[in-house]
Amino acid sequence: MQTIKLRMLGLACALLAMAAAGHAQEESAVDAIVQNSAKPNLRSSIALIYDEQAQRPLYAKGEENVVPIASITKLMTAMVVLDARLPMDEKITLTRQDEDRYKFSRSRMRRGMTLERGELLKLALMASENRAAAALARTFPGGAEAVVALMNDKARALGMTNTHFIDPTGLHAGNVSTAQDLVKLVLAARGYEDIQRATTSVSHMVDVGGKRPMHFVNTNPLVRNSTWEIGLSKTGYISEAGRCLVMEARISQRTVVIVLLDSWGKHTRVSDANRVRRWMESSLARTAT
Repeated sequence: MQTIKLRMLGLACALLAMAAAGHAQEESAVDAIVQNSAKPNLRSSIALIYDEQAQRPLYAKGEENVVPIASITKLMTAMVVLDARLPMDEKITLTRQDEDRYKFSRSRMRRGMTLERGELLKLALMASENRAAAALARTFPGGAEAVVALMNDKARALGMTNTHFIDPTGLHAGNVSTAQDLVKLVLAARGYEDIQRATTSVSHMVDVGGKRPMHFVNTNPLVRNSTWEIGLSKTGYISEAGRCLVMEARISQRTVVIVLLDSWGKHTRVSDANRVRRWMESSLARTAT
């Protein structure tokens, strides 16, 4: 009996030693990135790179600033809709109420088009279709007002203390958050398979009844790049917010959340994401040599 106890104690000690070694290796990898003096020259006004395994930021700039977040909003809209467990195959017809009353932006989606709720969810997330998001909110029990109230409730529940929503599409500049809060939003949204699939889909064809099908593509071109391993993605743009991008991605065996806000150049957010990846890869390559 004493021999068995000693063996069990030895095994426990060995497991603890392995865990400690793994933790030390983990911290070493994170430190290699954080301490790399060659920081990524990001052009986005606000940026936050968060390492999920270490649960700490690798890079931060303006992460506490409260700013408009445009269509990043749709991630929260989608979570509220999915939480309600409404039938995804229910047919919804677009109406005049779904048209943009804030920016009067154009859309390829027209009044009278009928799609399933699940398809509207996919288009709202993948193609950032504002009318799709508006229709989801309009047909929610209690309407858009109820959706927005639940969005703010969920933000509070997630600890997003500097976040507030006014509309479900992101077209209203009063939808604001911080990069810190958006990391929490991305981590929560990643728990929904429907959101994961929709935001990483390359494209989607919509049957418009006897006419040529409409082809919608993902607003984030990086999902079409086979060198990227993306778990979740959402873009956003209104003039007050600039161009925005949030992603969960796997880079050099590390899973990170990338938040890029207020990017004014048309390609800046994508270029910044590529800069982040090169920076992480070069930093981690140094620990392997």
